[in-house]
Amino acid sequence: MTHPLVDQLRFARSEFVRCLDGVSDEDARKRLLPMNSISWMIGHLANQEDAYWGFLARGKRVHPELYDLVGFGKPASTPPLDEMWTAWREVTAAADAYLDILTAETLLTHFSWQGEPMKESVGTLLLRNIYHYWFHTGEAHAVRQMLGHPDLPQFVGDFGDAIFRPEVAMT
Repeated sequence: MTHPLVDQLRFARSEFVRCLDGVSDEDARKRLLPMNSISWMIGHLANQEDAYWGFLARGKRVHPELYDLVGFGKPASTPPLDEMWTAWREVTAAADAYLDILTAETLLTHFSWQGEPMKESVGTLLLRNIYHYWFHTGEAHAVRQMLGHPDLPQFVGDFGDAIFRPEVAMT
C-alpha cells in the first residue's frame, strides 16, 4: 500500500495540473514580474522531483538539463509549455517508481550528498516537495487571475485517494 504522504504528493500534483488546465503556450510563457512564468513553474517542480526522487534516491536524473533552465537561483526563463509538461510527466512517472516503495522506516532515513548524510530526512524532503507544489499552485493561480482567465478552479478539488489514513497502519 502506498504511504499516505505519497498519496498527498500525488494529490498536490493533481491540483497543480487542475489549476493549469487550458493554459496556452503563449500565456504559460508570460512573465508577470516578480513572478515566474507558468511554464517555468512546471519545469521547476519537475526539476525538484528529478533531483530528489531521481538523483538523490537512485543516482540518475531523467532530465538533467532542467537544473540550468529552471533550477533554484538560476536566471528566469520562459520555456515552451509542451516541453515542460513532457519533462514533468516523464520525471513524475520515474519518481513514482521510487515513491511507490517508500515505507515509514525509509522516510526516517537520509540521502547522502557529497559523502555526507543530508540534514533533512527522506520524509522531510517529501513534505518539502508537497508544500512546494502548493506554493506554485497558488502562484500559478495568481498569474492566471492576472491574465484574466475565467472559470478558474475554486478551492481544493476532490480528495479521491488522498483521504486521511493514519500512518500507524502503514508500518
